[in-house]
Amino acid sequence: MDNSYRVIQVESGEMLLETLRQTPLDLVIMEAQLPGLGGLDTLEKLRETNPRLPVIIFSQNATTEDVIKASKLGAFEYVIEPSIDAEMIKLVEMALETGRFTRAPVGMVQNSGQYSGDNLVGRSQPMQTVYKAIGRVAPTNATVLIRGESGTGKELVARAIYQHSNRASGPFVVVNCVAIPENLLESVLFGYEKGAFTGADRQRIGKIEYADKGTVFLDEIGDISLNIQAKLLRLLQERSIERIGGKHPIQADVRIIAATNADLESKMRMGQFREDLYYRINVVSLSLPSLRSRSDDIAMLADYFLAKFSHNLSVRNPGILPEAKDILINHNWPGNVRELANTIEKCLIFSKGHPIGQDDVAHLIEGRKETLYSQSENLDKYIKDWARKMIREGKNNLLSDMTNHVARNLIEETLSFFNGNRSQAARRLGISRPTLQKKIASFGIEPSFPDYSDK
Repeated sequence: MDNSYRVIQVESGEMLLETLRQTPLDLVIMEAQLPGLGGLDTLEKLRETNPRLPVIIFSQNATTEDVIKASKLGAFEYVIEPSIDAEMIKLVEMALETGRFTRAPVGMVQNSGQYSGDNLVGRSQPMQTVYKAIGRVAPTNATVLIRGESGTGKELVARAIYQHSNRASGPFVVVNCVAIPENLLESVLFGYEKGAFTGADRQRIGKIEYADKGTVFLDEIGDISLNIQAKLLRLLQERSIERIGGKHPIQADVRIIAATNADLESKMRMGQFREDLYYRINVVSLSLPSLRSRSDDIAMLADYFLAKFSHNLSVRNPGILPEAKDILINHNWPGNVRELANTIEKCLIFSKGHPIGQDDVAHLIEGRKETLYSQSENLDKYIKDWARKMIREGKNNLLSDMTNHVARNLIEETLSFFNGNRSQAARRLGISRPTLQKKIASFGIEPSFPDYSDK
């Protein structure tokens, strides 16, 4: 195990509960057959005072009933015949990460200041709209779809909604749908029964079942298969799931928050995303602004990230010179807030304690531009690969679909750049304002700002 873990060992369930009253813990790993108060009884009492604490239970001879009861009580995992190997270490790391996501508060910072944890940062009008939307939707049980480019902070917004909801005492489970291979994602989400497929030597509880009474955040939902989409639709319609190989529905009281940077409307037209699921997850839609559309926040974000990384690296905060901030403010930031954070962290590492200046920032940004240019050269290859795939699958109307896909994204990006001003966007696109209005209506483009009125 990693030497950075500090381990406290106790001998019984009663001792564990007493320890928790005096010492905050990040994770509990305990045997099912504890002396005195048994493992499951201990878990039940622990849940009354520490509902967000992840718990891994292990046993040499667990029954199916024990596994099911542990899952209903909120155990992160029930491990049979555990061993200290790579799989167990990965499970511990996942449990710790889940606990951190659940507990770490997400603030909303509108003034420059010291770093104090994870925050949504900004006082621009687009961010004010986001804060208000979080406040309105959080207390409800409505399904939420968070839209925005990569790096705009969709996971932070999902955590903020969860933490301000009436499910804040329940689990918060994050599933990155593109990080898990398609053939594994179904079992991760829904679990499976023993013998359901080769290698299924025991029953496994899925993330959705584990999150009962809590919230599941499905990141990049636009990339899941049609088969899994059908199962998610059943969850949202009937509030029930079936494990792989299962014969009976299992009730699942979870709230779904989904996020995507994909054009779901185009995916629907191409038969890649179910229309009925789209309307189920899009009960409340929350659009996050790109960083270039809220350039007023860049200087504040730069100060915030410098304070954050100085704290994390235990080094003195050297500050950022005004001319360096000017370069940051005028950069396009295709990678959004994530790219800005990465830039500030690198500047801090190489600054050697000196204030971050113009040359420090310019060197990193110019180097990144070269990488982006080389990536743009692959656009022709991407289009040809897409065309070949669609032709092989027998799709029709390819020219219209691709033209509409490009046009929609170009219009959305131009509107975002000009903060929703349609006259400026139309001029940059080279079309009249009425033509732009018609295309916005025909593509069903939703505003990312309070309105699209010219200012």
